[in-house]
Amino acid sequence: MNSQKAAGDQVVRLIEKGVEIPNPYSVFIGEDVNPALISADRVKIHPGCRIHGAETVIAGGCEIGREGPVTMENCQLANSVELKAGYFKNSVFLEKANMASGAHVRDGCILEEQAGGAHCVGLKQTVLFPFVTLGSLINFCDCLMAGGTSRKNHSEVGSSFIHFNFTPDGDKTTPSLIGDVPRGVMLNQPPIFLGGQGGIVGPLRLGYGNVVAAGTILRNDVLEDNKLIVGRTHRGRIMDVTPKSYPNLRRVVENNAIYIANLLALEQWYIHVRHPFLSRREFGEQLFRGVLAKLQMAKLERSRRLESMAEKAAESPAADKVELGRRIKEVTAVFSVDAASSTAVDVRDRFLDGLQDHASGGIENYIECIQSLPAPLSLEGTRWLEGLVKGICLKLQDVLPSMKLFRGFNENCREER
Repeated sequence: MNSQKAAGDQVVRLIEKGVEIPNPYSVFIGEDVNPALISADRVKIHPGCRIHGAETVIAGGCEIGREGPVTMENCQLANSVELKAGYFKNSVFLEKANMASGAHVRDGCILEEQAGGAHCVGLKQTVLFPFVTLGSLINFCDCLMAGGTSRKNHSEVGSSFIHFNFTPDGDKTTPSLIGDVPRGVMLNQPPIFLGGQGGIVGPLRLGYGNVVAAGTILRNDVLEDNKLIVGRTHRGRIMDVTPKSYPNLRRVVENNAIYIANLLALEQWYIHVRHPFLSRREFGEQLFRGVLAKLQMAKLERSRRLESMAEKAAESPAADKVELGRRIKEVTAVFSVDAASSTAVDVRDRFLDGLQDHASGGIENYIECIQSLPAPLSLEGTRWLEGLVKGICLKLQDVLPSMKLFRGFNENCREER
């Protein structure tokens, strides 16, 4: 009864503060929720909602539970977010992000401005850049997706799409980059379309402007841009399976390293670029810390999955697999904030100086500011983040020499290490 009374007292506090709660007896607000971090400006919490967690943040204009009950734990919501029904935990939703009924959004997700999904979408450890839109009945865990320039020109995932993120050996070293961070943060890339009733077998990388035909299961990287990709099904057959053989180990390690390096690039982007914009918004510091916490969550998850796979791969007598297992702690140590913050510094500082001059004209809206950057300055920002990604990845060549990683990287990348 004490917990029920405490929850009731929390509801009363919010109503007195100005939060709209039409049926207060049906709403549960945990006693660990800080009412000071819930705005009094046009926040509406519909019947049947349950909100928990000391890190909960709800900014002005948010609407929770319009289509059905919402359970929310330690999420940070920027202005005008709509969580219409479902379960949401340890995730960040930036301005005007939205999710429809049946959503299941778990740890480590970041939905940037105006990103969202229709009904019955499952996400975990997923980052959606501004405007990215997911259809219905989608499982899209362990992905980062970018592309598009507006709500009318956005990257989209068709209904009944799956990101296959679990292998027969029980591994989840399967994160996929649909787009990337260095170009994606500039909000000037063509959208990517993943057709409905299709899928991606991670880990995989996909370039901008690509259209994956409906029903296609994408199994290989497509790094080129602006392609139409039509898949074909496997021919029926039965064959022997050798557990823990890892025939594509080099590609798996490379794609995981590139993914983690992109997370580091995004972290640096938030620290140096997005923080000043967020700090001017309601609960901006809490949102900023929430994003960094989710990125840290994602990096730890990816490192943990790499370590688990390396342990199994090392049971093979192959030299590259033994080396990976023996040196996996050195591998994951490469992915540090210190390494990211000290890579491509000269390019970073030139970009930040230019950005500051550009923003000094009074442009306070993040999206408007980034999209109005002069093309040379935008390219400089991309060069900074690409140098960061490549510089971190190239460090792995010294840690895992027998794997001969990143042979496709240009030699001039070494100058940015």
